[in-house]
Amino acid sequence: MASEDSLSSNPLLQNFDFPPFDSVDAHHVRPGIRALLHQLEAELELLEKSVEPSWPKLVEPLEKIIDRLSVVWGMINHLKAVKDTPELRAAIEEVQPEKVKFQLRLGQSKPIYNAFKAVRESPDWKTLSEARQRLVEAQIKEAVLSGIALEDDKREEFNKIEQELEKLSHKFSENVLDATKKFEKLITDKTEIEGLPPSALGLFAQAAVSKGHENATADTGPWLITLDAPSYLPVMQHAKNRALREEVYRAYLSRASSGDLDNTAIIDQILKLRLEKAKLLGYRNYAEVSMATKMATVEKADELLEKLRSASWDPAVQDIEDLKSFAKNQGAAEADSLTHWDITFWSERLRESKYDINEEELRPYFSLPKVMDALFGLAKTLFGIDVVPADGVAPVWNSDVRFYCVKDSSGNPIAYFYFDPYSRPSEKRDGAWMDEVFSRSRVMAQKGSSVRLPVAQMVCNQTPPVGDKPSLMTFREVETVFHEFGHALQHMLTKEDEGLVAGIRNIEWDAVELPSQFMENWCYHRDTLMSIAKHYQTGETLPENVYKKLLAARTFRAGSLSLRQLKFATVDLELHTKYTPGGTETIYDVDQRVSIKTQVIPPLPEDRFLCSFSHIFAGGYAAGYYSYKWAEVLSADAFSAFEDAGLDDIKAVKETGQRFRNTILALGGGKAPLQVFVEFRGREPSPEPLLRHNGLLAASA
Repeated sequence: MASEDSLSSNPLLQNFDFPPFDSVDAHHVRPGIRALLHQLEAELELLEKSVEPSWPKLVEPLEKIIDRLSVVWGMINHLKAVKDTPELRAAIEEVQPEKVKFQLRLGQSKPIYNAFKAVRESPDWKTLSEARQRLVEAQIKEAVLSGIALEDDKREEFNKIEQELEKLSHKFSENVLDATKKFEKLITDKTEIEGLPPSALGLFAQAAVSKGHENATADTGPWLITLDAPSYLPVMQHAKNRALREEVYRAYLSRASSGDLDNTAIIDQILKLRLEKAKLLGYRNYAEVSMATKMATVEKADELLEKLRSASWDPAVQDIEDLKSFAKNQGAAEADSLTHWDITFWSERLRESKYDINEEELRPYFSLPKVMDALFGLAKTLFGIDVVPADGVAPVWNSDVRFYCVKDSSGNPIAYFYFDPYSRPSEKRDGAWMDEVFSRSRVMAQKGSSVRLPVAQMVCNQTPPVGDKPSLMTFREVETVFHEFGHALQHMLTKEDEGLVAGIRNIEWDAVELPSQFMENWCYHRDTLMSIAKHYQTGETLPENVYKKLLAARTFRAGSLSLRQLKFATVDLELHTKYTPGGTETIYDVDQRVSIKTQVIPPLPEDRFLCSFSHIFAGGYAAGYYSYKWAEVLSADAFSAFEDAGLDDIKAVKETGQRFRNTILALGGGKAPLQVFVEFRGREPSPEPLLRHNGLLAASA
């Protein structure tokens, strides 16, 4: 055990108003987390001894335990994502199993589970607020799904299955990673890679250097092609060499499907164990377990997928016809027999000829300061809040990180957030995300205040400013900032004081993307976009014809893109509802069967895409891939309320925005998402606005 005085100065164990991100170091992690777990273990034992089915004797002490762990663990996990070092990573890896063990112990605590059941069965149940009832029900459901209600021998079997599944999905991703790494194609003749942009050639030359061809350059080669996305995609989009596209496509599609990296048996084993787990818990199949904590049911998800599929089919067939005639006009030999390795290439050529939008040329119109000003201006119009800089109020992990305070219309602070915009490849993982630092909570309030205010962090990976040139963004990056800010708004504008259901907590997985996708719609709204898109040097606004092209490009090949997502979602549901592991049908038979209705060009007989479908075999999307489409329906329908009110009628927009704030952003996980949606929209969600935004409505009418 670390000495007392080193623990007393450990920043992870201090009381703080904002996390001491600037002073936490790798060497604090092991002693800090172990001391914290030791302390929480003692608090949990005390709680189990003294627990009573009442709010002060059950929920409040439980929330304190959960909150303390999530804040401190969140802090070091966040640093690993934005300021990674080998030391930090090793320290976290070492204490992670101890943290998981404590969480399992907490999740399978019989005394706490029994107390929650007693609350639900007590005569006072009816008098509890809706948010409190949902909190109790969520705790009971979570415990049941983690095997608490099983007899001892069954629970042991359950825990074994859980550990085995953990191992298998770990192995699954390792195989995908290793198989992706294994393929390398060295090219020495420049004519073989004609059509590829300089950025891709630079990447291929860099890859060649790392494999010992130290003289490789973007201009003269040699060039090394791999199956990593940044390498695979440019080849499919731009390589004029059809034989090269075919070779790379076939390699990509057969990843992790042969030899000692074959995932086939692992997939079968995962599906078999998931089915056993479902049966142990009293469900018919694993999809029912997955949906137990979601907004949809298996039937509702199926019904939505079919509705979208039938609306997308004819437009997708038309997309292929358009590509064929375009390729024919260009004199392409393959025009009459376009297949998988031609589609991306010719789509890219058609897109360029139709819309002539070059992402790089748009950057000067999207400078980060302008984008943020416009985003905060939109939030003020829609939700009546002011976002003001508060740099220096809280410690930060890097000098580029900004800190903001969110104020209500009377100028009172209601939330705070950090914004870390730029990419730092040596220490920060890629992508963009929003995370909670603190959730809004009555129980966690400091002395003298009635509630602890929520704090969020938003992280992006944009090009840093160079000299006196600001950070210039692609349109896609603009959409990403709006998206993450939507998540942050739902976390920050919650009015719910019960910490365990405040903000984004306890919101069903398939509903949680509603506010984020909703905010993206504003990037296509003329006034909003024109207020952002000012050339950083001349100040001139984005030309009207370019805006029209951006708008038109939004629905380019919408039928095909929609079908692709629907195929993934449908095959996922089939495997988790109807498929029998070890039965007459193989997983590949299921895939081919689903493809008949979801792919205009049938897959190759040797297609093994399932062997690298990490979302459902090594990610959180098992029997949940449909959530992407489900949330898109909700967000498009929410935005259509503003269209119905009239996007040019500022008074109507403000009223609708206030209603959106008071329902979708305010109620958190304290009310079922369908009820929240109906409160905002006045009816149940309809897929029509999504089909309309994607240009697919005429086809389905």
